[in-house]
Amino acid sequence: MDEDGSLTEFLSADPGNLLEPERLVTLLVLAFFLGMAFEEYFGSRALKPPGGVRTFPLLALAGALLYALAPGNGNLFLGGLVILGAWLAIWYWQSLALRREEPEAEGETEQRLSGGIVALVGNLLVYLLGPVTLTQPLWIPVAIAVAVVLLTGARDRLHEMAEKIGGKELATAAKFLIITGVVLPLVPNEPVTDITTITPFQVWLAVVVVSALSYASYLVQRYAAPRHGLLYSAVLGGLYSSTATTVVLSRRAGTINGKGGQHMLNAALVLSTAVMFPRILVIVTIFNPGLALSLAPALLILFGIGLLLTFWLLARRGKNEAGDESIPPPSNPLEIQTALVFALLYIGFSIAVGWARPEFGDQSLFALAALSGITDITPLVLNIAQTSGGGALTVETAAILMAATSNNLLKGGYILAFAGRKRGIISATALFTLSLAGIAAILVTLGLA
Repeated sequence: MDEDGSLTEFLSADPGNLLEPERLVTLLVLAFFLGMAFEEYFGSRALKPPGGVRTFPLLALAGALLYALAPGNGNLFLGGLVILGAWLAIWYWQSLALRREEPEAEGETEQRLSGGIVALVGNLLVYLLGPVTLTQPLWIPVAIAVAVVLLTGARDRLHEMAEKIGGKELATAAKFLIITGVVLPLVPNEPVTDITTITPFQVWLAVVVVSALSYASYLVQRYAAPRHGLLYSAVLGGLYSSTATTVVLSRRAGTINGKGGQHMLNAALVLSTAVMFPRILVIVTIFNPGLALSLAPALLILFGIGLLLTFWLLARRGKNEAGDESIPPPSNPLEIQTALVFALLYIGFSIAVGWARPEFGDQSLFALAALSGITDITPLVLNIAQTSGGGALTVETAAILMAATSNNLLKGGYILAFAGRKRGIISATALFTLSLAGIAAILVTLGLA
């Protein structure tokens, strides 16, 4: 229904098709279901709000019948809504007066009257459920009823979650909604220079997609499962940024005295890098399914090799070696400086590819791919995914593999630098092995092996 005709269509439905028996039965069942949930949550209050297992079915039935009697203009239904709203307003005003005039023990009045607004909104929703059930697909009123029950019963958990997340995280999530729903549609989708075909819209879309994937991993690691073991944290950290996770774990490995926990840390280091390969595949699939199909065999094989190395390192650990520690969650990927750095890298690689490839050929793309490994490979990977057209995509596939291989070499160097040669040699060798496998994949892709 369009914006101008939606209310008209809703109010002008054919009355002969409204009072279908299955819809009335569904309405009464849903209203009774809501009433049961209402009684369970509000029944213990000393001053029980209006509504319940008898009131809700009657209220829903009244809304349906008033709508069905005059569906053309809806005057009866709207009149009933006004009367119900006035009655609920009077009850709420009286409950506030009671709280002012008869203060009780600390916390008791709050318990009696808590949920007052929620209870009133619940009554209004039950009344509105009548015409919705008569006129809309039945899954819509069912979904509404389930949502009402879940939100009503989850009061304490939702408040606890809000306190746990805090205002800073909520503000960051609001920023994400702004850059996605407000800024993204306003960004021009036309190239601003002849050097590259990348548009500002594509740049911002890349920022949004990568930030969303990293933010999801960040939230799970920080709030949903903050203490589920080192390997679990390594997986989430790899989805966020395998390079940052490698630095954190390497520094921890450098502080270990003796062999306790060393093999577990080695396995976590390799696992965080192994996760990078499916992450690349997911990102490329979003922007270029054809290129993702070309990349999939090599990336999945490299992922499998990474898992095998991880299991081999886990098999080397002792029976009493600790593995229940976790790594601290990374910084929030939606902070403005993080997004700006990514956007600048993306633009820089876009201009570099657009200038160097026509001037120096495909070899320049491999050089840029190797260079991206020491910064962040995602901007270059996204640039290749967004600018590559049809065809064999051999060069683009090999360039992305080159970027991942270069990044693995860098991470192996980080391990030796932060953990030391003695503690980091095993995990660094594993990453160098992955790099050799990546080189082999490049040669096979280019038909040189």
